[in-house]
Amino acid sequence: MTNYPSMESPNCPTPLPHSDRIVMGHGSGGLLTNRLVKQVFMPRIGNAILDTGDDAALILDNLKNSYAVHKLVLSTDSHVVSPLIFPGGDIGRLSICGTVNDVSMLGAAPLYLTAGFILEEGLDVKLLEKIVDSMHIAAEEAGVSIVAGDTKVVQRGKADGLYITTTGLGVVNYPNNISGASACPGDIVIVSGTLGDHGIAVLAARGELGFSAEVKSDIAPLNHLVQEMIAVSKHIHVLRDPTRGGLATTLNEIAHQSRVSIILDEKAIPIKPVVAGACEMLGFDPLYIANEGKLIAIVAKEDATYILKAMQKNPYGIDAAIIGEVHEYSSAEVLLKTEYGSTRILNTLSGEILPRIC
Repeated sequence: MTNYPSMESPNCPTPLPHSDRIVMGHGSGGLLTNRLVKQVFMPRIGNAILDTGDDAALILDNLKNSYAVHKLVLSTDSHVVSPLIFPGGDIGRLSICGTVNDVSMLGAAPLYLTAGFILEEGLDVKLLEKIVDSMHIAAEEAGVSIVAGDTKVVQRGKADGLYITTTGLGVVNYPNNISGASACPGDIVIVSGTLGDHGIAVLAARGELGFSAEVKSDIAPLNHLVQEMIAVSKHIHVLRDPTRGGLATTLNEIAHQSRVSIILDEKAIPIKPVVAGACEMLGFDPLYIANEGKLIAIVAKEDATYILKAMQKNPYGIDAAIIGEVHEYSSAEVLLKTEYGSTRILNTLSGEILPRIC
């Protein structure tokens, strides 16, 4: 559970009215999610570790052995998506890569995962076997082991076929803390590739586009890419995977954690033409569409070129690009310089664009 920093600000839309019932927007990763975490979870289970607001928790900094001093990182994530299989992936691959990536965003090398399954009565066993096979393949690619698990079955109609919860454990051997609170004015913002692929692929798989879109989800384990990045620089300040709420919402989270502003160059942001076209026809902004195989890196300016080159050598970073810069805090947290020369504010996502996509 990400503990989102408060995102209520003068530049956010008028706060949505309080609801005494859970709505789909509470799962968007935006303002309603933020409010749910702040008002329900944090007052009851908050602590110094959870309060950091990152996607994983740094839980120990003195695990010693004869070789090095390690830091342990722990993360957990629940995965709900419809349909269960879509172009480029399925809920099984999603569950492994999602947790591997959350652990990796603190610079950790993930080692072990656990998996919990909620199965709906009537689920096809052949389909379940295919999804578990996909989990195995993804875990092998990431180099992690699934070491424990649990299974529960609920009555027909009580779940969307299958839900999966995964927990990941990893170790850090990096001299500095990588955190959403560590962005500094002058830092450079890099993304590892094209944005919006996952969300549009899932929507296309539902047959809800009204037209054909040949796009595959970008689901991928990014731990090897991260290790290649930290091998060339000791000045990586922030890593984050822009899943729910996309690039814009994720950067708003980081800006609030670090108390900075971030200015992006629209022309530099990589987006596939098919994704841009689908978003234009549907009235979506690709900067708010979920990704499952991309990362944001905020790094010291002097190391940005080295890090970018290292990323572009990895299959999951070929399309990496520098897209912006961090500035001193102002009332506008994330700004976009458009290709027409104007500037607009990118606010936090307030509702839900595409339900059940991660």
